[in-house]
This record gives sequence, C-alpha cells and structure tokens, in this order.
Amino acid sequence: MVFEILNTNGLCDYYMLTQNPGSNQKVQVREGKFAFLDDEKIIRSLVTYQDEVQMHVTFYLPQIHCSSCLYLLENLHRLNENIISSKVNFTKKEVDIIFNHKKVALRKVAEILTSIGYEPYISFNDMNKAKPKIDKSKILKLGVAGFCFANIMLLSFPEYLGINAKEQSLIGLFRILNVILSLPVVFYSASEFYISAWKSLRHSFLNIDAPIVLATIVTFARSMYEVTTGTGSGYFDSMTGIVFFMLVGRVLQDRTYQQLSFERDYTSYFPLAVTRLNKEGEESVALPDIKLNDTLLIHNEELLPADGILTRGKALIDYSFVTGESIPVVKEMGEIVYAGGKQIGSNIEILVIKEVA
Repeated sequence: MVFEILNTNGLCDYYMLTQNPGSNQKVQVREGKFAFLDDEKIIRSLVTYQDEVQMHVTFYLPQIHCSSCLYLLENLHRLNENIISSKVNFTKKEVDIIFNHKKVALRKVAEILTSIGYEPYISFNDMNKAKPKIDKSKILKLGVAGFCFANIMLLSFPEYLGINAKEQSLIGLFRILNVILSLPVVFYSASEFYISAWKSLRHSFLNIDAPIVLATIVTFARSMYEVTTGTGSGYFDSMTGIVFFMLVGRVLQDRTYQQLSFERDYTSYFPLAVTRLNKEGEESVALPDIKLNDTLLIHNEELLPADGILTRGKALIDYSFVTGESIPVVKEMGEIVYAGGKQIGSNIEILVIKEVA
C-alpha cells in the first residue's frame, strides 16, 4: 500500500539517490581555480601518504553540516571510479580521501568536491603545517589514578561496613595496601596540578590548581598520620578520587581544545596560491614565490595576498579581515590596495609592491 501511494504520486525517484549520490552537479568550477595543485611542491605539502598507486590527502570542508553531507562525501567513489575511498571526520569537518593518482590528479579530486558544493579550504598555513603531536601523558596519569582509586575503594569497604572481630588483623594489611596504592597518585598522577600551581604562584597568581594541590597534600598528610598512629584508616579514597575526577575533566578539556585553534595567524586565512601574469600568460604561483613587481590576477571573492598598486579593473574591496568594517571600499587604477582585502566583483590586476607578510 505504501509503495502504491509513493508510486502513484511519483515519489519513488527518492530511492534512486542511493545508486546515484551527487549526480546532479550544479556548481561550475572556474577553470584554473585549482591549477596550483599541479605543483609538485604544493602536492607534497598536502599529501599525507603516497606510493606507486595510492595517494592519501585530507581536505578541510567547512560546508559539512549534516548526515547527508557525510553520506554524499563517503560515496565519492561512485562519482569517480579512481577514488578508492573517502572517510569523513564530522567534528573536524575533514575528509580523508584515498585515490589512484596514476589515473586521477589531486587537482581533479578538488574540482569534483567543488562541483558538488564542497570546495576544499586550502590555506597558506597548510603548506608548512606540522602534524600536531598527541600528548599521552595525561591519559597515562588518568589510568594510574583510576586503577589506584578503584582498588583503594575496594579495600576501604570492609572498614565502612564493619569488620568482624576475628578479622581485625586484616585492617592493618588493608591500610598498608592503601598507602602503597596512594603513592603513585600523589607523586605521579597529581604532578599535572603541582606544575600548573607552581607556575601560577611564581607569577603571583592563584589558579584553580592551587586549591586542588592543597587538598591533595593535606588529605594525604592527614591520612598518613592516622595510619601511622593507628587512629584511623585515613582518606586515601577521597584523595585519589579528587585527582582522578579532576584528570577526567582535564582530558576532556584537551579533547575539546584539539577541535579548536586559538593561535591562528594570517597564513590560516590566506590562499595557498594565486594567479600570476607573465609573458606566456597565466600561471599559478604559491605565496612564498611571489616577488616584488609581479603582476597578480585577483578573481572575485579572492583575498589579496600582498600590498600592491591597482593596474587594471575597478576594485571593490572588503577589508573586514583587516579593519572589521564589512562595507566594501572602492579603489581606482593607480591606488594602493592592501593585503587581507577581498575583491568583490570582476577580476582585477595588481602590481606587487611588498612581499607576502
């Protein structure tokens, strides 16, 4: 019955999407837009792995926003048989693509993505970007703290619940074991907070780690006093619990920060390459190779990579990247235009008077 209703109303075409993802390609790619991806130097800086057949590359796609995007991008092999696989990291808005570079070029892969509405964001910063090193020290400290905390809790339960008079000898053994288990937490796992608190105190500043350190030291000292004098079992479970749960929060915080970047400079926003005019015509040139007195062709929506003099066309430049003011500024031939401005309108040509910086 459901099929008949859909079929009668011409709604069965929906199911063809699974066989033909992204077949309706509406976005026209400007010719030569990704010409810089033919440069071997640039290719080496972007590729993460390459052998005789395969090439692996990761593109940042800011347009990713829903599960349909994920479905389409992970079916790129249906759009081009030479794309072996594509895997999306949804939180980072990145796609890892493996393709046969003998049959399809990196430039063509970027054009395919652009044609289906996912233009790769390739910035000047990507050219010299170093792989971020993953610090596993906090994970190890968290693991040690979790192991010790769980076992101290187990060894503390008998005292909480009350030990039979016949088993009083076990109290001393459990307390000694708790002391031994607490030592790695105090001298290793909690070192994360000691270092941070000491750095803040050296600069006459009290951060949140200082009271954590104070609580750890006081609780440990009090517990050791009770165990050595035989007046109690101490609070080793509470002390290790504080360190464990604070480390959990610190690890989760680091995971969040890995998705963000607070130290971006201009290279994160500038394009990787622009079009340079010479006697032979147009050529794609990487930003580090731009020299004084070069003539650059700036297309619509492209960022000016260097200061220059407008030599052809009428510029309508959005300087919001530099000044915060989004109202475009009109520039006529002979006027100076500054790096960071975005051309809004037809193509213009500029004569470089200052190198990229």
